[in-house]
Amino acid sequence: MKPEIIIDHLSKTFGKRAALRDVSLHIQPGMFGLLGRNGAGKTTLMRVLATLLHKSGGSVTVCGIPIEQSKEVRKLIGYLPQDFSIYPGMTVYAAMDYLGILSELSKAARKERIPALLKRVNLEDCLSLKVKALSGGMKRRLGIAQALLHDPQILIVDEPTAGLDPEERIRFRNLLCEIAENRIVILSTHIVEDIEKTCQNIAVLDKGQIIYQGALQHFIGNERGLEEAYMKQMGAHQR
Repeated sequence: MKPEIIIDHLSKTFGKRAALRDVSLHIQPGMFGLLGRNGAGKTTLMRVLATLLHKSGGSVTVCGIPIEQSKEVRKLIGYLPQDFSIYPGMTVYAAMDYLGILSELSKAARKERIPALLKRVNLEDCLSLKVKALSGGMKRRLGIAQALLHDPQILIVDEPTAGLDPEERIRFRNLLCEIAENRIVILSTHIVEDIEKTCQNIAVLDKGQIIYQGALQHFIGNERGLEEAYMKQMGAHQR
């Protein structure tokens, strides 16, 4: 089964408001950046891909499976939402173990995967800590661990570095790049630097529409960096 997402003329409306309009994308393995200002429709798109929202029109297939087959699609996707919260009164290990049970992982699989994942996100010394005692950066790393628990082919992360200090943001970006070596990682953010440091292919979303998709370097072109190219594109789109 080839890891890929094909989005064709996707639309999503809430009443009379169009949150996504005629969105078409082809996403393949590696880091894929979805860039747009707050309110551009990024979170709506991520939630449709994660089968948490129903689309209004168009089609989406995940690894060849139509998005309507939500139970099968969820087996392929790990999702870290922007506002991640998880059983604050539980210990880190207990919370992961409970999520493993919900994912229908066997006891043997949970016993093997949970310590390995916590080590990968540098939380191996926090097994007995309660989730509410973790810092913001540690909670985000726990969020990645829980999203990878069922070994998905696709990882979707929505605004993962917002609110983190610069050092923690760098560690988090490096972790995502490691994870993307053998799967699709979609990084949705309004923070230009996160895209510039991690992604080779991007899409730019504004007012629910894709205004650019392709190679990062082609988008930058002759500009001095992604920030300048992005601001210039946004200015042109407003006219």
